[in-house]
Amino acid sequence: MDSEEKNEDEPPPIVIEAEKPVWKQLLKKSISSPKQLAELLGVPEKELKLVCSKYPARINPYYLSLIKEKNDPIYKQCIPTIQEIQDDFGDEDPLFEEPEHSVRKNVPALLTHRYPDRVLLRISNQCSMYCRFCTRKRKVGDESKQPTWSEISQALEYIRMHHEVRDVILSGGDPLLLDDAVLEKILREVYNLIKDRENSIIRIGTRVPCALPQRVTPELCEVLKKYHPLFMNVHFSHPAEITEDSRRACNMLANAGIPLGCQTVLLKGVNDDPIVMKELMLGLISMRVKPYYIYQADPVKGTNHFRTKVEKGLEIYKALRGHISGLCVPTLVIDAPGGGGKIPLLPEYVVDVKDGKVILKNYEGRTFEYPEIG
Repeated sequence: MDSEEKNEDEPPPIVIEAEKPVWKQLLKKSISSPKQLAELLGVPEKELKLVCSKYPARINPYYLSLIKEKNDPIYKQCIPTIQEIQDDFGDEDPLFEEPEHSVRKNVPALLTHRYPDRVLLRISNQCSMYCRFCTRKRKVGDESKQPTWSEISQALEYIRMHHEVRDVILSGGDPLLLDDAVLEKILREVYNLIKDRENSIIRIGTRVPCALPQRVTPELCEVLKKYHPLFMNVHFSHPAEITEDSRRACNMLANAGIPLGCQTVLLKGVNDDPIVMKELMLGLISMRVKPYYIYQADPVKGTNHFRTKVEKGLEIYKALRGHISGLCVPTLVIDAPGGGGKIPLLPEYVVDVKDGKVILKNYEGRTFEYPEIG
């Protein structure tokens, strides 16, 4: 194509006003209305209205700029599709995160207390980009469900009363969509509650370094580094999301002493390919992000078109194990429906145990014997 020829399929260039912070300017310019999406992408507005009335959309200009063509892996993650409301398979809350499903008593609305020593605390229901495969489609993006300080206080009181809790995961939505001062207030409260508990840690789950890396600022890093040990799990789904901006964001966080892990969801048409997943895992480790989990997609209502068979996940895992450094290989898991927690999936590397020997199969399919203790 001639360099001066206009490509009407390309998203508009990112233009930032002189005001600061930059990340808020980008959020203000996000596309969220069906009319905007229809005009920009040539998608029928009527369909978009039906989808967005149930599952809101938000695509900030940075993430939009990563789309190269219609239905590419970036497009599929952020652009609403009629499939979200056509297929009624799945549940709104398949992982039983809501308190009414808890086996524990008096769990506040913002908390999930599934494992004995840790809780997940949802402090935001806003994201920089609304993933179409989101586990929390039932509530993310609904401003009426934005957590209040009263609700957060109830959750903090629960943590104070439950001394077995030593690991608090701040989640959402995206915690990093909160202003620095608000985020620090919550971090300080959590830190002071658990700092004297043995081996206590704080974790943050966020997609900001991928979807809005401009949010990672020196000021944010100064806030976060006050509350070590603090870990962060980020979310990248495709190698195209690894850019100069996301590298800068991850490096800033790592330089602030924050260990980074990545939770990737296996998505049909996005990353359900061994070559793509290998490139993603290698790219992550080059940014000092340790691949942590690959999730089989949850059976969430409105996301069935993203789900793959379990065999596909095992195929991809086998293509990673032994073919790239073990440092780059995440654990393949299913977050069990009904609140069963994360269950790892592994190919059959142990073939048999007999006559004092363990029969093993390696990543190449070759068989070996390992002697048991006599």
